Amino acid sequence: MSIDKNLVAEMTKWRHTLHACPEMAFEEVSTARLVATVMRANGITVQEGVGRTGVVGTLTRGDGPKIGLRADMDALPLLEKNAFAHKSQHDGKMHACGHDGHTAMLLGAAVALSQNKEWQGTINFIFQPAEEAAGGGRAMVEDGLFERFPCDMVFGLHNWPGLPLGRFAINHGPMMASFDTFEIQIQGQGGHAAMPEKSIDSLVCASHLVLALQTIVSRRLPPQETAVVSVTQIHGGEAWNVLPDNAIIRGTVRCFSMVTQRRIHELLVELSEGTAKTHGATATVAYNYAYPATINTAAETDIAILAATATVGEDKVNWDCVPSMASEDFAFMLNAKPGAYIWMGVDRDTSVPLHNPHYDFNDDALAIGAAYWVELVRTTMRGSAA
Repeated sequence: MSIDKNLVAEMTKWRHTLHACPEMAFEEVSTARLVATVMRANGITVQEGVGRTGVVGTLTRGDGPKIGLRADMDALPLLEKNAFAHKSQHDGKMHACGHDGHTAMLLGAAVALSQNKEWQGTINFIFQPAEEAAGGGRAMVEDGLFERFPCDMVFGLHNWPGLPLGRFAINHGPMMASFDTFEIQIQGQGGHAAMPEKSIDSLVCASHLVLALQTIVSRRLPPQETAVVSVTQIHGGEAWNVLPDNAIIRGTVRCFSMVTQRRIHELLVELSEGTAKTHGATATVAYNYAYPATINTAAETDIAILAATATVGEDKVNWDCVPSMASEDFAFMLNAKPGAYIWMGVDRDTSVPLHNPHYDFNDDALAIGAAYWVELVRTTMRGSAA
């Protein structure tokens, strides 16, 4: 189904409005208001405040499948460096991940489906807050999302720089990695930098530990287990001539299974305590299981492939893509319900990466994304259509 040009123009206006007024995690008040207002104007039942600032719109037409369609709404703490008219008006906040486009596309699909008679069942339009490392997906699930708005299956979509406009990519199984964080406290004994033999050097210990952590993936995990362990912060010391008492190491872990997550946690503790003991220091590890891996279920992936194929053609859908080591809190919804997460191409000739201060969602993708959502509903509910 093609999207009416007048609706595409409306989606573009919504997208530009959202881009100019980005809101951070759990602050999406004006974004939620726009979403709720448009849906109510089109006869869609709306519930606000789900998972704090989330919005769910529901359309029911007779008996049939119950599905959830999800878009994320939040922006990033980033200073935009674009100069176009719809650039961010909120300094230090920016839609650098395309969530403005995601919201506009699902909102456009909701309007189109409210006027379309070629389906029968229940559609829950899930507008999620706080995807960017704040766990808005978890907040909605814990707020009773699927008890209050029953879904047999749930679907997500993300724009994907590096994939040409008019193409989709999906995988049966893992799409995005888990996201965990860790903090290691190294406790040594401070002293004079000119007399290190009278101290326990926490910085030397921390330096050895950073290198030791790189052996977790290369030497302690089976090569078939994909994982990333990255140290992203080292803190310690304030003076030129003082060996600090303690040092802090922080970082992130990415992988595709809970078994691997738990094994990496164990190895972090083992290596930290062992390395510290070697240097006469002690180590304490705090490990945070943040986002699970985003793993598609087979039957729902097939539905998404059919919908994408109906939207852009079979030759423009890759259904065996390489998973990303980035993370997505849509995983919390997939942990609760079967479903599928797909990437949509947005590139013309060049690509600006996500989370970049020059990123801007490609408006030419709006009609494609909205059409995909409509086709997904028609594919899922075609057998029930009156």
